[in-house]
Amino acid sequence: MANKNPKEERTYVMVKPDGVKKGLIGEIIKRFEQRDLKIVALEMFQPTLEEMDNHYPKDLAWITRLGGKTLSTYEKYQFNPMEDFGTTNPAEIGPEIRKWLIDYMLSAPLVKMVVEGTHAVDMVRKICGPTLPYLADMGTIRGDFSNDSPVQANAEKRAVANVVHASETPEEAVHEIEHWFGNETLHNYKRHGE
Repeated sequence: MANKNPKEERTYVMVKPDGVKKGLIGEIIKRFEQRDLKIVALEMFQPTLEEMDNHYPKDLAWITRLGGKTLSTYEKYQFNPMEDFGTTNPAEIGPEIRKWLIDYMLSAPLVKMVVEGTHAVDMVRKICGPTLPYLADMGTIRGDFSNDSPVQANAEKRAVANVVHASETPEEAVHEIEHWFGNETLHNYKRHGE
């Protein structure tokens, strides 16, 4: 269950391989801290296949939604999904995208963190910007530091490089914090001026 006090809400964030390789770890943390959010856990690590497989949902609804988002992008830019996937069924496209995500996340070390503060889930997602870089406004992490095309990524059979992952909902944050930090200590402290 998510924390009832909005100031104590926690969310999970991961700097993805392209964010690490571009040297953006400090910049990403800085953006959260500038908005009065606290980093209460932080670690660089190399994930295992099992850890990444358990990070991404396996339920048909999520996988179908992933495939549907892919089809929407193809429609918007008038590309033919049959050429890249051999199908227009989102439930058949979704597993392929999920596999590419896992491969991408295993390609370099990641940085995992727990961010705490007022409406942390929504605030962090706002700071990160939409997951597709071409939709992210300048001033967001993805808008400033990523410029990848989902259509190009699909044609190259890889995930979209978008610098950072952030939990979508408080429930997802609880699951992801437990998955990635388990029994590790999350730190409680007051920021200067609190």
